[in-house]
Amino acid sequence: MVAENFAQGPYFGDFGGRFVAESLMGPLEEVEAAWKRLWRDKSFQRRLRDLFLNYAGRPSLLTEAPRFAADLGGVRVFLKREDLNHTGSHKINNALGQVLLARHMGRRRVIAETGAGQHGVAVATVCALMGMECMIYMGRTDTERQRANVEKIRMLGGEVTPVESGNMTLKDATNEAIREWCRHPSDTYYVIGSTVGPHPYPDLVARLQSVIGHEIRWQLQEHEGRDKPDCLMACVGGGSNAAGTIYPFVDDERVRIVLAEAAGCGVESGQSAATLHLGLPGIIHGARTLVMQDDDGQIEEPYSISAGLDYPGVGPEHSYFKDQGIVEYVSVTDEEALAAFQRLCRLEGIVPAMESSHALAYLEKLMPGTKENEVVVVCLSGRGDKDVQMVAKALGRESE
Repeated sequence: MVAENFAQGPYFGDFGGRFVAESLMGPLEEVEAAWKRLWRDKSFQRRLRDLFLNYAGRPSLLTEAPRFAADLGGVRVFLKREDLNHTGSHKINNALGQVLLARHMGRRRVIAETGAGQHGVAVATVCALMGMECMIYMGRTDTERQRANVEKIRMLGGEVTPVESGNMTLKDATNEAIREWCRHPSDTYYVIGSTVGPHPYPDLVARLQSVIGHEIRWQLQEHEGRDKPDCLMACVGGGSNAAGTIYPFVDDERVRIVLAEAAGCGVESGQSAATLHLGLPGIIHGARTLVMQDDDGQIEEPYSISAGLDYPGVGPEHSYFKDQGIVEYVSVTDEEALAAFQRLCRLEGIVPAMESSHALAYLEKLMPGTKENEVVVVCLSGRGDKDVQMVAKALGRESE
């Protein structure tokens, strides 16, 4: 099933496209042709479903959070537990599909960028499974704040290349990964981790992540006797878990969709990653989308406590949804996300990723506009093990 609003690549309205060096046009056309062929291939689909079931551990649970909901008042809150997947996040869905695609294309070497490290861990994991060479680019800032994931990647046989340009975060890691692909286009496959980059990646990643939304639909039907939530929520940085969560529902006007991006210290503070609030149309990493930029068109450095949301662009489909008023995009500060992180830990015994904590935080603001017993589903995109030391430091408890 392809949602109408997702079936518009290479462009989503005025956003998307393929703005890359000439040396990458051929490789991108190869990826697109292989993807179109394999996505319709029954044996490829069977292999991918088998990997989802018997390796990733899908379907992920849909867990009601009654104490968390009662603390807020009114609604019923369900968590889509992508944190329980193998490797601890939704990133494994995309990594399995793309590395399998790379293998079918005859590539022996895989490269990827990573911010919080979850995508890097997922790619290194699948490369180990499939016997592929793996190199992960990660900003130096992120290697310091996500050391556990750096070591996981290395243990899995991946090579981690710290990036020291810019503010040394996700944007800069992506820049270096693209440069590496330009140097070795014939034997290397680039596994982009989100719905960003040149066509066909935004569409490709959204489809691989759509397993999240399709499972939400049948799980609600099976357990609650309904085919939709009243409200669907997720965090958005580049936008992959959000795209996967809303994929089957984006054309359903009965479902309110609210996606939370990182406001950092405040949208207007100068220390933010709220691209959908601050961005203007521009080109970043091969696609036309909303971009945080100054008056001269130079990309501004983003900031968020969450390494996975620390990105000055966003997937082109999200720019389109914002432009058309299809989805509500809201902003959440570091402080608000930290409070939600602690609330879920203490009330449900679930440690969420800081990325997902941004979506959880907005629930409190959502309450006045909801009715009693409405069903809200929040995608818990990953677990927060990687964030524990960072959160302790932010709360002033690091040395206790």
